[in-house]
Amino acid sequence: MAENVGFIGLGIMGKPMARHLLDAGYALTVYNRSRGPVDELAAEGATAAASPREVAERAEIVITMLPDSPDVQAVVTGEDGVLRGARQGGLIIDMSTISPIVARELAARASEQGVGMLDAPVSGGDVGARNATLSIMAGGSAEDYARAEPLFRTMGKTITHVGPAGSGQVVKACNQVVVALVLEAVSEALVLGSKAGVDPATIIQVLSGGMAATRVMEMRGPNFLEHNFTPGFKVNLHHKDLGIALATAREYGVSLPLTGIVEQMLQALRTRGMGDQDHSALLTLTEEWAQHQIGQNRPA
Repeated sequence: MAENVGFIGLGIMGKPMARHLLDAGYALTVYNRSRGPVDELAAEGATAAASPREVAERAEIVITMLPDSPDVQAVVTGEDGVLRGARQGGLIIDMSTISPIVARELAARASEQGVGMLDAPVSGGDVGARNATLSIMAGGSAEDYARAEPLFRTMGKTITHVGPAGSGQVVKACNQVVVALVLEAVSEALVLGSKAGVDPATIIQVLSGGMAATRVMEMRGPNFLEHNFTPGFKVNLHHKDLGIALATAREYGVSLPLTGIVEQMLQALRTRGMGDQDHSALLTLTEEWAQHQIGQNRPA
């Protein structure tokens, strides 16, 4: 018999992920700070909860999908948090992107209460969340991973157990480094080619057929070409993620010079009030420095 599941955090990513669980037939209890998404899913068959504690009281497995480490800490260990309502033998799956150190600390805290915990961040953005094609990288015990895998299969496509507690967050930090640097590389290529007189859409078409092909162009190509920075993944969140990567690098004595540069570029966007726009807005900085918006020299 399927276990009762709770889901906390119904944002751009969390709401479609929770909906996939509901569509798969799981008895789902949901909580979110703002009430709108809760009411929306309740109308589709979910049970609304008034607090993270109530979610844990109703569910054997609780999933969290939240913005940052302090949010996860508050929801899991707070006065009205998940561990206040979790029963022995329960499982917490944090699918947020947070610090590996915090992930390990929370797993240890949960273990003290006889509760398992996985850190299982995701990659694939809003498109992957809506289409249930996310890449999910899970850290924690093999037993907890096996228990969670059927849920992961309803939300994602590439599901991998990457190691003990905290490992999922380490791999996600690596992922975010690559995505950030590729976003900036594509931005530079488009601005260079466009200012030299080549249609940006042609550049993407050609590069997508060779060694430079990348999911970034596949998923964010329209954002670049249309200057549509409606958030699929916000500048603020990617800036936070690169901060995690750089902090992890300091812990292990690893130099990440290009990551530091792109982190500062994302900070520049935040300073300009663009933190809530899509991370593909990195393009606008390269355009500004070149005094050229892509497509201006488009052939007749």
